[in-house]
Amino acid sequence: MYTNAYLSNDTKGWKLWGMIARLRRLGLMAVSDWIAQASFGSKRISTVPPISPVSKPPFAFVPGQRELRLDLFRGLALWFVYIDHVSPDGLTWLTIRNYGFSDAAEIFIFISGFTAALVYGRITFESGIVVGTMRVLRRVWQIYTAHLLLFVVLIAEIAYATTISQKPSFYIQEMEVGEFLRQPGFEMIQVLLLRFRPLNMDVLPLYIVLMAFLPLILQFARCHRDLPLVLSVALYIVALRYDLHLSTDPDGSWSFNPYAWQLLFVFGVWCALGGGQRLSPMLESSVIFWIAVAYLCAAFFVTLTWHFPSLESLIPGRLMRVIYPIDKTNLDALRFAHFLGMTVVTLRFVPSGWAGLRSPYVRPLILCGQYSLQIFTLGVALSFAGYALLMECDAGVVLHFTAGITGILILCTVARTLSWYKWAMSGRGCEAADPSKPKAQES
Repeated sequence: MYTNAYLSNDTKGWKLWGMIARLRRLGLMAVSDWIAQASFGSKRISTVPPISPVSKPPFAFVPGQRELRLDLFRGLALWFVYIDHVSPDGLTWLTIRNYGFSDAAEIFIFISGFTAALVYGRITFESGIVVGTMRVLRRVWQIYTAHLLLFVVLIAEIAYATTISQKPSFYIQEMEVGEFLRQPGFEMIQVLLLRFRPLNMDVLPLYIVLMAFLPLILQFARCHRDLPLVLSVALYIVALRYDLHLSTDPDGSWSFNPYAWQLLFVFGVWCALGGGQRLSPMLESSVIFWIAVAYLCAAFFVTLTWHFPSLESLIPGRLMRVIYPIDKTNLDALRFAHFLGMTVVTLRFVPSGWAGLRSPYVRPLILCGQYSLQIFTLGVALSFAGYALLMECDAGVVLHFTAGITGILILCTVARTLSWYKWAMSGRGCEAADPSKPKAQES
């Protein structure tokens, strides 16, 4: 029971407290306290009707708990991105690119959405939308500046390669930077607007846009836990139906259409906010598992026909007309289904608390996953350097493998150095450098 000495059942008083409650939910604690003190006096602050906290969804993990599987598979995706870029026609048989419809991009975007919800979702629901949005925007700025730095480094690499190469126009055409070299002033503005970028620089602009809309996604989740996913599916369907896309300069569209790829990001957010727990009975079903295995095998056979055309005769023509084209730009439904199939199978063999996560052999992958932004940008920069080296040397299989292994060793060394630096600056001892210890999961 609340004392009514300060309200006396006055409607205006209740409206005022309603406004104060909304301010507190938005994280404007100082403003709400100042209004309450000015309106009702300091002695009556303690008798304020308690403000019900913002409803929080059942997060996938408790605060302070770090899910090492997220770091493991994000690190693996970063390795795959590097290998696919440094040797697109040779080492890709070591990645998932040639074994199904999806590739490392789906893994990276899904885990990015999942971890973003874990980190910024808790901040938003506990401290208010204003505080949460500011934290998200700070992360967006970090990704944006990393994208610009990567662009500068990549342009410098391309310029150097063209000066020492016997075929300078090859790299300009291959990396799609001819327009920038013709009019760098105008195109630099397009770079700042995310409307121009060289080849292999498409993921970070997508990540920037998706992260910028995270506060809105979290607000939808506060209204209803399934609302973000429902709206995301609706937007995906509308985007495919009406060909919604973002344009690039001079004439083109984004290689990763945000209107379509947002589905995978939002699905990751939804899973982190309790959706994954609700799917657990389905994921543990033997029937679902074998359906996923069958689909992955069928997808593998289809991808084999891309390399061995003689196998196409074994696929009915009507089926081929249905499945093609398998569009990566707009996240084809077959790619999304392939990612889901891989997830079902992977979770069966790598369950929560899997002992292999503490093996020293997987620790480099986990460390790379924990510093995903730094490792991704470094990987893209290294991949062009390695690619140019292989092209200039007319490299064979041995040099291709050497370039791949050397680049991965550099990525692991940098990740280990970043971990050591964080430990050294924190001064908390060796436990801070151990990836098996709980700490904040960055997106």
